[in-house]
Amino acid sequence: MNKTGSAAKVKLNSFDDLFGDGQPQAGIEQVQEIALSELHEFKGHPFKVLDDEKMQETVESVREHGVLMPGIARPRAEGGYEIIAGHRRRHACELVGLDTMPMFIRNYTDDEATIIMVDSNIQREDILPSEKAKAYRMKYEAMKHQGSRAGGLTLDELGGAAGESAKTVQRYIWISRLSEPLLDMVDSGKIGIMQAVDISFLSEDAQQWVLVAIQDTNAVITKQQSAMLKESDKKGELTFPMVRMLLEKEKPVERKVVIKTERINSYFPDTYSTDDIEKIIFQLLDNWKNTQ
Repeated sequence: MNKTGSAAKVKLNSFDDLFGDGQPQAGIEQVQEIALSELHEFKGHPFKVLDDEKMQETVESVREHGVLMPGIARPRAEGGYEIIAGHRRRHACELVGLDTMPMFIRNYTDDEATIIMVDSNIQREDILPSEKAKAYRMKYEAMKHQGSRAGGLTLDELGGAAGESAKTVQRYIWISRLSEPLLDMVDSGKIGIMQAVDISFLSEDAQQWVLVAIQDTNAVITKQQSAMLKESDKKGELTFPMVRMLLEKEKPVERKVVIKTERINSYFPDTYSTDDIEKIIFQLLDNWKNTQ
């Protein structure tokens, strides 16, 4: 897999080109102190800015040391600047009570800005499935535009910044088609990733039926059930009553019994083979069952 970030597509030659090294360079604007009121969220920004423990750590760092790494933004046609990287730092500055934040101002295109925005966040450990799904979808669309001009696009390139495989990236792109309430259930663990992939192939009406059925029955969908939902909807046979029936269907109890070899050997002579022992055990179990 090519683990070089796909931001290379935007013709950045090094880390210093992206974030700056504080040294004057021809044709590259230097760090500017921009009023927080002039910094606006990236359109469709998929990553949530939460007042959680991580944010508190960022706040303490900004309070003690200031913003160590400037953000990146681009001018907006309607005035002010659109943040490409630095949404969490901007919020930390607000909480600390600062009025400005150091920023690199660059004239990136929509596609270039989207790729940098995603790659600057996608490697975080605390990203929710819904955030990753939306981010990969946005990056896919941006790289697809560039790919049409540069001779192709692979999903390995798409996941390169986070070191994720093409298969993983494809799953997240599929999941991005889920409705917001279903994405919330994926984030909370109510719906598993593989089940979410199956449900993402359902029509909007069918997704709504699944949502209502889960809310009404508190069902936990198995991979077998999600596959059945996908297949039924593909055939045009899925209805709300069928969704309810499939999700309310009693699931088989999964049990695993391990019997230690030493315990088994105490009942059988050494001359008995494994097949002999198994036949006797099941014969005894059948006799027991018939007497119940």
